[in-house]
Amino acid sequence: MNVNARRIWLTGASSGIGAALAEQLLQQGHRLALSARTLEPLQALAKRYPHQVLVVAGDLSDADEVRTIGEHITQVWGALDCAILNAGTCEYVEVSTFEAAMIERVMRANLFTASYCIEAALPLLRLGNRPHLVGVGSSVTFMPLPRAEAYGASKAAMRYLMETLRIDLRAENIAVTLVSPGFVDTPLTQKNDFAMPMRWPVDKAARYIAERLAGQPFEIAFPGPFIAILKLLGCLPKRLQVAIGARMARTEAKTKDTP
Repeated sequence: MNVNARRIWLTGASSGIGAALAEQLLQQGHRLALSARTLEPLQALAKRYPHQVLVVAGDLSDADEVRTIGEHITQVWGALDCAILNAGTCEYVEVSTFEAAMIERVMRANLFTASYCIEAALPLLRLGNRPHLVGVGSSVTFMPLPRAEAYGASKAAMRYLMETLRIDLRAENIAVTLVSPGFVDTPLTQKNDFAMPMRWPVDKAARYIAERLAGQPFEIAFPGPFIAILKLLGCLPKRLQVAIGARMARTEAKTKDTP
């Protein structure tokens, strides 16, 4: 067993960035408590890494189930060194048929789920070694983008949640990192019907995150050029931001209409 192995709770571990990140962290020798609704991928990892994986599957949008997961981790490990809150979803708004229920669904999946997990994780992190709380946000928070009203709002809330927790947890020496990916090739983004510039393969994204976690940075954002462009655009006057966003929206509409 790796003497530097850490006890890590990783949510959303059945596919996409979560599954690829689980592989990276397991290869580094860490112990992982893996959560997702879909059990089979977690069991497959547990079979391949029998002494490193603790399967704690469940519906993370259910506060009671999350509380039960936290209790199970407590019984088995007694503490956590790191919690990586990766579970989430994405839906895009069609403003002509604006649906408040979509906002609620995405906020629940991306923000409420994270808050339930934070409630369960903090008591365990307080007992851990160099405790580290990690939340997966999005680069969409650097600039408003078309049709991202639901997803962007949930990730902007995630950013604010993590950045305020960083302040309030400083006295307890609990580090807080926000991960802000650009476009990554996952089953979720493969459903997108628009161009995704500078998209990274999921294994590359997971490796990039895993290599930087040990340093406990404030933020892990990638790819660099894409993030720089979004931040630059986000500093422009609002009139220019609206004009650029409107042009992007028209481009997306043409893409969707193209057979």
